[in-house]
Amino acid sequence: MTAWWIALQFLTRLPVTLAGMPTPEQVGRSLLFYPLVGLVIGLLLLAAQQLLGDSAVLLQAALLLTLWVGISGGLHLDGLADSADAWVGGFGDKERTLAIMKDPRSGPIAVVMLVLLLLLKFAALVALLENDSGLLLVVVPWLARCLPPLLFITTPYVRAGGLGQALAEHLPRRQLPWVLAANVGLILLFGWPGLLAVLVAGTVFFYLRVLMLKRLGGTTGDTAGALLEIAECAVLVALAC
Repeated sequence: MTAWWIALQFLTRLPVTLAGMPTPEQVGRSLLFYPLVGLVIGLLLLAAQQLLGDSAVLLQAALLLTLWVGISGGLHLDGLADSADAWVGGFGDKERTLAIMKDPRSGPIAVVMLVLLLLLKFAALVALLENDSGLLLVVVPWLARCLPPLLFITTPYVRAGGLGQALAEHLPRRQLPWVLAANVGLILLFGWPGLLAVLVAGTVFFYLRVLMLKRLGGTTGDTAGALLEIAECAVLVALAC
C-alpha cells in the first residue's frame, strides 16, 4: 500500500503522511496507482458538484475549477508553464530547452498558456454543467492520469536525477500495461462520451509524444505534467461540445 500513498501524496494536496522516505522501487510502483488517484479526484469533483446543488452554473464552474487546481496543488500547471517557456525560448535546441525548463521563473509565454488553459477549462465546465453532464467530471482527471504512466513506459526519460528518474527506472513494466488497459476499459463503459474521451486523449498523447521525441529525444517530469494538463483540457472541451 505504500506505493498508493506515494501516488496520492505526490499527485494531490490531500493530507497524506508517509511513514518514512520511500525507496526508488516504491516510487516506481506508485505509477500503478496514478489512474486511481485521478478517479478519486473525479469523485471529489462530482461530490462537490452535487453539494453545490442549484447554485448558479457560472459560480459552480468557478468553484469546481478552484477545487480542481487546489486538490492537485497546481503541480501539473507548473509543468505546463515550464514546458511552454522552454519550448518557445529553446529555439529547437535540446540543451537550451532543458535549461529553461529547469528555471523556476515563469515568462510571459507561461502566463499566457496558463490563462488560456484555465479559461478553456472554465468555459467547458460551464457547458458541461448546463448540459446536466456532471457525471463526466469523473472521467476527465481519471483518464488524464493514465497518460503519465503510459508516457514513462513508452518514452525515454532524458533528465538525470529527481523523482522522474526513479519513476522511469523502477516502473513496473509487466503490470502497468494491464492496469492502464483495465482503467481505459472501465472508462469506455461510459459509452460514447467514454469513447470520445479516450480518442481525444490518445490523439493528444501521440501528438505531444512526437513533439517531445523530436525536441528532447524523450520526456521529463515537466513535459509529463504538460501532457496531463493539455489532455485534461482537450477531453473536457470535447465532452462539453
